[in-house]
Amino acid sequence: MPIRRLSPEIVNRIAAGEVVERPASAMKELVENAIDAGARHIGVQIEGGGLARLVITDDGHGMSPDELALAVERHATSKLEPDDAGDVDLLRIHTLGFRGEALPSIGSVSRLTLSSRRTGAGEAWALSVEAGRVADVRPAAFSGPHGTRVEVRDLFHATPARLKFMKSERAETMAITEELRRHAMAHEGVGFTLEADGRRIFSLPAQPPGPEGRLARLGQILGPDFRANALLIDHERDGVRLSGYAGLPTFSRGNGAHQFLFVNGRPVRDRLLQGALRGAYSDYLARDRHPVAVLFIDIDPLGVDVNVHPAKTEVRFRDPALVRGLIVGGLRHSLEGAAHRASTTVASEALSRFRPGSEPLPGAAAGHSGWNGWREAEPALSGTPLHGARDAGPQAAAALAPHLPGLSEPSVRAAVADAASEAGGDYPLGSARAQLHGTYIVAQTKAGMVLVDQHAAHERLVYERMKVQMREGGIRRQGLLSPVVVDLSESEAERVSARAAELEALGLVVERFGPSSVLVRETPALLGTVDAEALVRDLADDLAESDSPLSLEERLSHVCSTMACHGSVRAGRQLNLAEMNALLREMEATPHSGQCNHGRPTYVELKREDLERLFGRR
Repeated sequence: MPIRRLSPEIVNRIAAGEVVERPASAMKELVENAIDAGARHIGVQIEGGGLARLVITDDGHGMSPDELALAVERHATSKLEPDDAGDVDLLRIHTLGFRGEALPSIGSVSRLTLSSRRTGAGEAWALSVEAGRVADVRPAAFSGPHGTRVEVRDLFHATPARLKFMKSERAETMAITEELRRHAMAHEGVGFTLEADGRRIFSLPAQPPGPEGRLARLGQILGPDFRANALLIDHERDGVRLSGYAGLPTFSRGNGAHQFLFVNGRPVRDRLLQGALRGAYSDYLARDRHPVAVLFIDIDPLGVDVNVHPAKTEVRFRDPALVRGLIVGGLRHSLEGAAHRASTTVASEALSRFRPGSEPLPGAAAGHSGWNGWREAEPALSGTPLHGARDAGPQAAAALAPHLPGLSEPSVRAAVADAASEAGGDYPLGSARAQLHGTYIVAQTKAGMVLVDQHAAHERLVYERMKVQMREGGIRRQGLLSPVVVDLSESEAERVSARAAELEALGLVVERFGPSSVLVRETPALLGTVDAEALVRDLADDLAESDSPLSLEERLSHVCSTMACHGSVRAGRQLNLAEMNALLREMEATPHSGQCNHGRPTYVELKREDLERLFGRR
């Protein structure tokens, strides 16, 4: 077949397949043009999921009649300026758009109308494009003093085969909504409105520049829970700045849909950035949980290539190691500053599971409420009110103790020792009052109460101690009186023995003992008495999962986490009051103690007003 030159209309339709994949893609390109034009407010209206009608209005600087005609020509743009020699530097891109493809591509597959008034001009002008055919520029009405209005009707009517690949109107509307929200996150100084089929989806007023304005905008989009549980991120290294907000580890999600990444104000989907974000949280979240974060990378345009794909959602960094290191180091530094803080949603979820009781307590007289039944049991205290022990001090509490049945039980001892347990101490996690089911510590704070999972909390404390010792040159070891032989499969034994040097740095000394066994000679002193056989088996499983893709540091962290789990206070172990308070104080002094090594919360805090709502007091 002979080689033929394609017509400009066909070229534009082919290009439209890359630039305009769906209505959300067209909206994205037009909104980027509005932001580049200096708009302070951008309005979006859609009908039929954006396929029937898509209108974008802005109050930017507008276009003159000559610029309108150029705007719909392929590769015509106002965003690249040639130097004195006529050359254009494609590595110094300071705008969101620059390729000059959006408007001609959209016009080639739809009915496009452009209306605009240049700043300071008395008249407005309009231009129409239908399936690639451009009409003459004409005078037009325009409501604002300056700006541009772009109306796109019957998107893809010129390429009906593309319409078969569109999803439902609802799905396309949701895609437009999410795309516009991403731009709203990146540009808090710009107001955004979105209407779908005459219904207002959202209206976001412009926010003042700076962290507070950005957080206010993010709270409008992601909800008040994100605003209450987000940590400010602001770090810089070698001219690259990382800013934004990241959620507490206990404020995590089951997928990565709540991770928003921006490079020089441009929303991107980049594997390097996503991998760095995941690596930063690897110490705090289970593998099936994902952090919530909105991160902004500001970098010299020479350090990043945005001209990778026509959709401009992919980037390439000149120094990817620098960017990854900044994200991992910056996020971990901010997470360490959160100390023992846990997500406020933990308390909300706990409150939602409470159910008001309707049955009378055991021993209540017929026709009496459970509260009256409790009051009738009071004479068992021989007329001495329980709060009297608190007022009189430890001696009175000890004198009262013989009158309380079941005093030998640790949970009752904790309740009686109310006065002796740091009463009045202003501690963030309060003072221990009781232990429930040998697993949960109940503590009273000035503002309410705290319920602590003793195993999860101690697991994190042991883990953090192990990391400190590892950084200081190695974890201290304790020798076993009799070495323990652990039988494994041959592949498991090979895997464990191959990591013997790394395990020794973590305080676990093992050596090969036959084809399918290993010998344990020493264990980490931090773990105390530990089931060496169970520990080695769990480590073998962990090494099988994380042997190849992780760095040495990340692999050691996984091993440390497994060891800490074996060395922590087990659920079901009875603790005395001093032990419980010691655990609380160490949690307050240890970073990341608000969640265990798997990302689960270690404690639930209920404010006094929460308790009052439970009992209908407010």
